[in-house]
Amino acid sequence: MIVARNMLKTVIAISAAFVVSIAPLSAAIAVEVVPAGNRNAKQPEIPGASKRRTQATKSSFDEKYEKIRDLIAGDDKLKRKIRSVSKLYKIDPIHIVGALVGEHTYNVDAYDRLQTYYIKAVSYAGERFRFEYDGETVVNFVERPQFESCDEDAGSAEVWTCREEIWESKFRGKTVDGKKFPNDRFGAVFFQPFFAGQTFGLGQLNPLTALMHSDRVSKVSRYRKLSAANAAQVYEAIMEPDSTLAFMAASIVESIENYHDIAGFDISRNPGVTATLYNVGNSAKRARDLAETNRKRANRGQKRILPAENYYGWLVNHHEDELRETISN
Repeated sequence: MIVARNMLKTVIAISAAFVVSIAPLSAAIAVEVVPAGNRNAKQPEIPGASKRRTQATKSSFDEKYEKIRDLIAGDDKLKRKIRSVSKLYKIDPIHIVGALVGEHTYNVDAYDRLQTYYIKAVSYAGERFRFEYDGETVVNFVERPQFESCDEDAGSAEVWTCREEIWESKFRGKTVDGKKFPNDRFGAVFFQPFFAGQTFGLGQLNPLTALMHSDRVSKVSRYRKLSAANAAQVYEAIMEPDSTLAFMAASIVESIENYHDIAGFDISRNPGVTATLYNVGNSAKRARDLAETNRKRANRGQKRILPAENYYGWLVNHHEDELRETISN
């Protein structure tokens, strides 16, 4: 009995110590709302690649912005779809509008009509290709022992994020088992079977992003789950305007959740920040990095750094009022 009571006291003491130890952590990551608007007074530098693409088409960023803005504003069918999918994923429609505007201003030109996107999607139907690099399919690649820690039962977002991070740490730019791997992103190496720099469809999604969010889209929108073994199926999902909007919404929700749960910030009221994360990807890692930066700042008695927009998100915040009008009834 004495031994039992002593053991119980020890357990209680350890539990109490644990509670005390995590209390400051909970307080440190109390969720802070990121207000609307830009943190940067001036637009951050636009990458040279984006400038070159725009110059090659004899266009300008202003012209491209106005084109996608007018496409959304003038297409009642598209506006209904954006509002509908936003309601389904419980986000403000401005987040999807912002991502569309950013992509079509800095990465591609918008088509004149939504119908053109449907036609373009059909042109890819029946294509035969695989996700691979140098003869090794991505399905076989992720069976390598380096990926054993990635739990396939954890869900599509977790497992593909894990695989992407292992690629970065153990394969990118390295020689592994006698094979040299490119110093490039996982998505660029294994998921662009036609040519480099590819994103597709209305949402300008890449295949890896679609695979990451397959579980959420399947659960919320009831679309079939995607498989890296079926590249044509993945391309169909990101090319078709109806389903691409669902994948856009899922990506945005994931970013909002990651910044809330990991970094302690509510970014749901700032479309420029969500657009930035849609542009750059890796929201979980970026949230972890920001959380670590702010932890160090807190230890030095400094204020937390708020999530900030890049050049792409800056444009969205700069035109937020105007863009909200495009999606209104």
